[in-house]
Amino acid sequence: MGIYFIGDSMNEMNRKKYLDIINRNNKNKNSDSTVKKYLKSLGLRILIVAVIFLSLSIVCRKESSLKDKVYGYLYKEDIPFTKINKLYQKYLGGIFPIKSNGAVKEVFSESLKYDDLSIYQDGVKLSVEDSYLVPSLDEGMVVFIGEKDGYGNVVIVENLDGINFWYGNIENPSVKLYDYIEKGSLVGEANKTLYLVFSKDDKYLNYEEYLS
Repeated sequence: MGIYFIGDSMNEMNRKKYLDIINRNNKNKNSDSTVKKYLKSLGLRILIVAVIFLSLSIVCRKESSLKDKVYGYLYKEDIPFTKINKLYQKYLGGIFPIKSNGAVKEVFSESLKYDDLSIYQDGVKLSVEDSYLVPSLDEGMVVFIGEKDGYGNVVIVENLDGINFWYGNIENPSVKLYDYIEKGSLVGEANKTLYLVFSKDDKYLNYEEYLS
């Protein structure tokens, strides 16, 4: 009986080792399959971009008027980066097959609330509550987070029309650079004072068009 028990234990140990090897091989196969799918997807995207670029180059060479328009758009106009990025993500997806950890989900959906408003430098100064949770006034991409003279810590969100929404005096920002946020998403906290500035093409815009 003792000999049988030892043999049975040895068989069980060998069986576990065998199953571990099988599982390890399956994981390696799945990993290889994921890499192959990614490389195939990446190659297809590169091919699509190359075809579009070559097609556009051929057409521009034949049509001088179109060439001038493309040249003027690329070199003389401000490219709407946010809009291009959204179209790229929608139709071609991201470059890497992973979800962005920086993606910001809508935390709440509220309209901006304030007690008083006054003109301040290139925008407006709003009186808000202590530790006021600032909602984004429009959807767009976070293109700047940092200090600005007279505004404290500033978060700038560029919307699809290329308009920059400045949120000044922001503490504890809830967004990261290049996050794409929806309207009503939490930008951060403002303590008693919130600065807002609206600009496009280095020109400051009338706040009344963006504040209800």
